Amino acid sequence: MKDVVALVTGGSRGIGRGIALALLAEGATVHVTGRTRFEADANVPERTGSLEGLEHEAAELSGRLFVHQCDHGRDADTERVAEEIRAGNRLDILVNNAWPGYENMVEDGHFTWPRPFWEQPDWRWDAMIGTALRGAFVMSRAVAPLMISARRGLIVNISFWAAKLYEGNTIYGVAKAAADKMAADFAHELSPHNVAAAALYPGLVRTEAVLRNADYFDMSNSESPQFIGHVIAGLWRDPKLMSKTGRVLVAAELAREYGIADVGGYRPIPLTAADFVRD
Repeated sequence: MKDVVALVTGGSRGIGRGIALALLAEGATVHVTGRTRFEADANVPERTGSLEGLEHEAAELSGRLFVHQCDHGRDADTERVAEEIRAGNRLDILVNNAWPGYENMVEDGHFTWPRPFWEQPDWRWDAMIGTALRGAFVMSRAVAPLMISARRGLIVNISFWAAKLYEGNTIYGVAKAAADKMAADFAHELSPHNVAAAALYPGLVRTEAVLRNADYFDMSNSESPQFIGHVIAGLWRDPKLMSKTGRVLVAAELAREYGIADVGGYRPIPLTAADFVRD
């Protein structure tokens, strides 16, 4: 992928960081946005949550990394990054991953995530809808003309099964359903220009937050953060990419189709709706 230019939003940690590292390992030029440029504590040896830390990891990989400090809660920040991308006259892949909705799970000593919608804090709606979804729309709108001009491109919205099933939080479900619908409607309008758009579902990903709470998860079928990035690379290389536009895609299913294994050769089992049905 040495001639591919990608943009990954929210890439300083978690799934976004893994996607960026995977694309860099495959030789792509990768632009990454993130709110945190440096670790708050300079004495922390593991630089796992900042753009600076990503730069250190990327130095050993074959691709080229460009970092952009950006808060997608401010349209001006998003537009500034898009302008910097447009200055290069090319963008092949946009991954809309920035997602601030998992912050502040505990407020005043109370775990608010599973509370009913009438007890949910306003900030959670603002984070998932006003920042994550709006940021994805604003960035996609700003860079789509580059792909249309080139008559090739791919927009990926990172989503999840909460779009289709109740997964413990109403706002979360609304946001993910909207991400799926956004990708589908993007695809409808972009198809005449040979540009694809899709929603992509990871499985349980070994992000920093998940690993900190590993005792609460069954990790036996978990995925590395890089796994979904290699799947996106496989999707881009797919000669039948346009046959998948507008669809909801499961990363582990695509990996099986493309013959992609995770770290250590493990091949994650694709999740289905049945895996989320609770007795």
